[in-house]
Amino acid sequence: DVWAALRDIATEHVAGIDELADAYVGNRAGLEPVTRRELEARLKAGDTIVLDVRPSAEFEAGHIPGARSVPVSELRRLRSLSKETEIVAYCRGPYCVYADEAVRQLRRRRFNARRLEDGYPEWKRDGLPIVAGAGG
Repeated sequence: DVWAALRDIATEHVAGIDELADAYVGNRAGLEPVTRRELEARLKAGDTIVLDVRPSAEFEAGHIPGARSVPVSELRRLRSLSKETEIVAYCRGPYCVYADEAVRQLRRRRFNARRLEDGYPEWKRDGLPIVAGAGG
C-alpha cells in the first residue's frame, strides 16, 4: 500500500514521470488493457483464463481468485491453454513489464491475450476478492 501511494503521488507531482514510465515499460500500443471491473465480471461469467505472471512466492502470498500461477519465465512451456478463450495476464502494477511480456509472447503464439490495466496491488486495494496459497 505504501509503494502504491508513493507511486501515485509521483505520477501526479513529478514532471516527466509518464515519459520515464513509457521508456521503462516500452510501447504498449495494442496490448488492450482490461479494467478491474471488466475482469471481475468476466471471472463471474467464467469466460476468461487469468494468468498471474509474478514469481510463485508472490502468487502464494495473494492472488486473484481463479488465477493460474505461470511466472513469465515459464510461459513458453505452457501448453494447456485454449486459443478460443480470452486470456488476461497481470503482475505487480501499471509499471510491471511481466504482464506486457506475457501478452506479447501469447499473441505471437496466436492466443487472444490482454493485460490487466494495473495489477494485483490495485486489485487488492480496490477491495476485490483475493486468496492466498498455491491453489488457483
